[in-house]
Amino acid sequence: MKLIRFGEIGSEKPGIVHQDKWLDCSTFGEDWSEEFLENEGLERLESWLKKNIDILPEVDKSIRLATPIKRPSKIICVGLNYTLHAKESGMSVPEVPILFMKATSSLCGPNDPIIIPRKSEKTDWEVELAVIIGKKATYVSKEEAMDYVAGYCLHNDVSERDFQLHQGGQWVKGKSADNFAPLGPYLVTKDEIKDPHNLRLWLSVNGEMLQDSVTSDLVFDIPTLVSYISQYMSLLPGDIISTGTPSGVGLGLKPPRYLKSGDVVELGIDGLGTAKQVAQNAQ
Repeated sequence: MKLIRFGEIGSEKPGIVHQDKWLDCSTFGEDWSEEFLENEGLERLESWLKKNIDILPEVDKSIRLATPIKRPSKIICVGLNYTLHAKESGMSVPEVPILFMKATSSLCGPNDPIIIPRKSEKTDWEVELAVIIGKKATYVSKEEAMDYVAGYCLHNDVSERDFQLHQGGQWVKGKSADNFAPLGPYLVTKDEIKDPHNLRLWLSVNGEMLQDSVTSDLVFDIPTLVSYISQYMSLLPGDIISTGTPSGVGLGLKPPRYLKSGDVVELGIDGLGTAKQVAQNAQ
């Protein structure tokens, strides 16, 4: 299934994509949230759709898409998880996963604007494969880790490099500004993705392709990440693990290049759809 949420901020409704149509699932009675996933929501939704799909209202595609999962408990990101990205950042390939958090208040819809923070001069882009957790995971083994995955999303881990690297020695401030986590368009359930470790991911700015790689180049694969993170904290249903970005970010260009108001960012991952974001200055 491809789950969507649509509508203006504060009035989002749950839906799905079926035969290239957006369908309103409001009558299911639940939003796509931690509680939905925790209570076997995907299985219940699949059963419900078999009886109701032909009577669901179609949604006009001009309506705003929201994040495909309602605000989760946390967003955990993995740094330097592609070899070439580590090299372009001037850092060594890590021996264990580097973890940092993004504030959940940074989440926004896949086509919402990227808001360049006040005093920012180094707002950057990062296309990433995001993993959505389906059930609580604590001290999970690598062998059983995929049982805890609900599906996948396209994510732009927008970053302010000066805030990240020169404002206190840790990364969260450079990762958590409003609209720094455009997610979606869909939450694609894992049964639809044959091999999440063989997906092309790409990103362009103003039509220039800057990131273009394959998830087979991940330093640490998805089972390793789910297992590793679960040794340090419980992963809850709906939690997002953003698995890292390939080379081609603005920080790594020579000379470095960063977003300015009016820049158009487009990105995509095989099977997970595409997104388009226009940068604008914070008011």
